[in-house]
Amino acid sequence: MSRNQAPRDQGVFAISVAADMVSMEIQNLRVYERRGLVLPDRTPGGSRLYSQDDIGHLHRIRELLADGLNPAGVGQVLVPGAAGAGLEERLADR
Repeated sequence: MSRNQAPRDQGVFAISVAADMVSMEIQNLRVYERRGLVLPDRTPGGSRLYSQDDIGHLHRIRELLADGLNPAGVGQVLVPGAAGAGLEERLADR
């Protein structure tokens, strides 16, 4: 990592930029946050800041939705401790 680069887990992208990066609507990102699928950092004023890791996670969410899972199913695949924990590995083996 260069001196000018933020760590992958540090929020740096505003919600509009993050939505553009993953080709999603801003409202979808808010829904995924409410469901606990992504947890962006917040500024002191409450604005969301998405990290490179968050962007990767949102890409994975989009892939799972494209594969036919609904948001609840995505949560079971991605959220640690969910009923479907470990399901992502089984899906990857398909």
